[in-house]
Amino acid sequence: MEKNKKITVFSHILVWFALFSMPYVLSYGQEQEISRTMSRFWIPLFFYVILFYINYGVLIDKFLFENKTVKYIIINVIIISFFLVLKSQIDTFIFTDVIRKPSNIEGARPPIKMIIYVQMLSYIVPVLFSVTIKTTKRWTKTEAERKEATNFKLQSELQHLHYQLQPHFFFNSLNNIYALVDISPDEAKSSIHSLSKLMRYMLYETNMDILPLSKEIDFIKKYIDLMKLRVSDKTKVSYNFPTEETGIHIAPLLFISLIENAFKHGVSASKESHINISMTNENKTVLFTIENDNFPKKTDDKSGSGIGLQNLTKRLELLYPNKHSFNTSVKDNRFLVQLEVETE
Repeated sequence: MEKNKKITVFSHILVWFALFSMPYVLSYGQEQEISRTMSRFWIPLFFYVILFYINYGVLIDKFLFENKTVKYIIINVIIISFFLVLKSQIDTFIFTDVIRKPSNIEGARPPIKMIIYVQMLSYIVPVLFSVTIKTTKRWTKTEAERKEATNFKLQSELQHLHYQLQPHFFFNSLNNIYALVDISPDEAKSSIHSLSKLMRYMLYETNMDILPLSKEIDFIKKYIDLMKLRVSDKTKVSYNFPTEETGIHIAPLLFISLIENAFKHGVSASKESHINISMTNENKTVLFTIENDNFPKKTDDKSGSGIGLQNLTKRLELLYPNKHSFNTSVKDNRFLVQLEVETE
């Protein structure tokens, strides 16, 4: 902020220095009296400076931006009229020889009304210039505040979705472990230990905006192993993930809801079922696919809330707008999900 102020002050000084130096630059090599330069250029420029900063520092904020346009115009007309009278008095009493110097061409001097009209227009220039700069500065500040507010809202919504996902994940995992308590107490104990590791990852690792894809893959593998403890031998689960470091970073917990959904709707207690999970990457794009048998839940089955996929859809829209594709389809009683994410 301090640096920006210094740049602004320096820019103002540079502009006014250039304007005050212009008479010498334009008349270089010509004979020109100092009194004529002061009368025609420096004194009007000095008044322009005062008029500019009166508007820039006081009048625009106090009147124009407060919708007091009529008062703003009246005050500027009064100030400009004062400067015109003052300039006329200075010329009359100090630069008499300059204004009375005869013209070489008869009738070449323009009418006094035309001179006043042109001078009035010249004084309007610094007023318009100050309004333009101040308006642009205000618009830039407003736009920055709008973007900051939008970003804050985005972060708040993402944080809400993240906190929403954690208890949902924990609830589903506890349901799976609960089903093992009577069947296999030892496996239930092992599952609780595995769940504690997964929850540690969710609590301490996923607070960052992005994570290495390799960490997310390791988490997914552990979760799949946990889910496999619940299913019978009739369910076959296969997965394929990149084995080498990809260098890709991605938002955490994007794929877990899809895996939960596959185990929830793709497993039958009485029929054979197959779940195939695959992840590939090309350049900075990750393609995640899951294919499983389709065993729709009964309408009276209230396990779970379906919040996982809704959460995923919202997060994708917020995190990867126009950089993802999410498609589901059913073919030959097999449910297929494809999620493609461009990480850069």
